[in-house]
Amino acid sequence: MEFAVQTSAENQSVELSKAAPISTYAIRKIIHVDMDAFYASVEQRDNPDLRGKPVAVGGAAARGVVAAASYEARKFGVHSAMPSVTAARKCPDLIFVRPRFEVYKAVSQQIREIFAEYTPLIEPLSLDEAYLDVTENLKDMPIATEIALEIRQKIKAVTGLNASAGISYNKFLAKMASDLNKPNGQAVITPRNGPAFVEQLPVKKFHGVGPATAEKMHRLGIHTGGDLKTKSLPFLTDHFGKSGPYFYCIARGIDNRQVKPDRVRKSIGSEDTFAADISDLGAAKAELALLVAKIWAYCGARNMTAKTVTVKVKYSDFQQITRSRTQTLCFVNEAEVLGISESLLETVYPFRKGVRLLGVTLSSLSEEATETSAQLPLFM
Repeated sequence: MEFAVQTSAENQSVELSKAAPISTYAIRKIIHVDMDAFYASVEQRDNPDLRGKPVAVGGAAARGVVAAASYEARKFGVHSAMPSVTAARKCPDLIFVRPRFEVYKAVSQQIREIFAEYTPLIEPLSLDEAYLDVTENLKDMPIATEIALEIRQKIKAVTGLNASAGISYNKFLAKMASDLNKPNGQAVITPRNGPAFVEQLPVKKFHGVGPATAEKMHRLGIHTGGDLKTKSLPFLTDHFGKSGPYFYCIARGIDNRQVKPDRVRKSIGSEDTFAADISDLGAAKAELALLVAKIWAYCGARNMTAKTVTVKVKYSDFQQITRSRTQTLCFVNEAEVLGISESLLETVYPFRKGVRLLGVTLSSLSEEATETSAQLPLFM
């Protein structure tokens, strides 16, 4: 029997492979919504002069990093997390725009309110993407693809921005599906299609498989989901530890993780890369104070605190070290966090090389926290 993975802005379909039996476990309806080039699209929306042009959100300085790239820039190979100097070399006409995170957060909240019209089961992954469980939804709409299309239309009407969506019976496949028809499209992977879709998918494209894990899989002869499926659970557990059972299941199109709207945040952190290396302890402490102030303000606005502080130091040769301290009672104020952070920094002074980056993270957070983790941007 043939099968198709349906893609749609306009209900297209793409033939992929032979079908696999329908899974016997509970069928859910999961939507993964992913905004298209979110930060860059907001900038193009708000500044007509940027529309149709290659745009990178981020710092243009020698040590700047691209936070987001418009689709016009992506045609030149520019992408997020790329050094700005590399991006400028790939695209000489690239326009750099400093990020406006308060604006992005406000737009994200508008999008979140649209989601809430359909389901309370919303699991944000970042400002620009989220999982929605619409198995039982507030509008009693039986077809998840219609819900996704309606949500995307509302996002466009309210924000002027395009969103893509993936629809499937689990989170892993919904995430994979949202990339199939970008930008401004959607795709559905059905229970019948899911296992065979995974079999033909390169492991380097699996959500949750980073470059290092993909390389390790390649060394073990695992290049596709089909290769992964041939490996036993003991084999995968032996080579990948606690991730082994997860890989064993997703190789078969199985992912029983629930959409969790109230995940407990594990950490909150911020870091900054400097225009010039720092070698003076006083200058490093001044930068550290900015990071701590930003994190503590974020925590204070959410009635959060922590018991562990970690300081990260990255040297000019990109080698990095971390130092942490955990105490029995939660931190009570910014000065306490800063004092501990400074004492941790002092343990690695004199610096063996110039300091390229400093970071501070708070963890062992109090129960008031409500999400998994966050990295606060700090553009100096």
